[in-house]
Amino acid sequence: MLRDGTGTPLRLLPWTTPEGRPCYLSTDDPNSRLSRLADTVEAELIESAQTILAAARTLLRQPALDERELRFASMRLTEALGDALRIAESRGARLAED
Repeated sequence: MLRDGTGTPLRLLPWTTPEGRPCYLSTDDPNSRLSRLADTVEAELIESAQTILAAARTLLRQPALDERELRFASMRLTEALGDALRIAESRGARLAED
């Protein structure tokens, strides 16, 4: 777990910088405005991942897929998995602090 200069654990946020680097939040208030925003974004990403997974399952049940459809589904699933893993890492680190 990363910490700021005062020893406060940093929260891994569910978004990255434009260059793809992780973003962290330094706060001891889980109800701060930015903490609540991060919670909302995490919930939206999980909901989106559920929708993508359902659509991919439907698509993959079709007897014939063209390469474009398969590539599109694979890209969306990869993005959703990356988001879910980032959320799991962030939440797991916060659980370890409790």
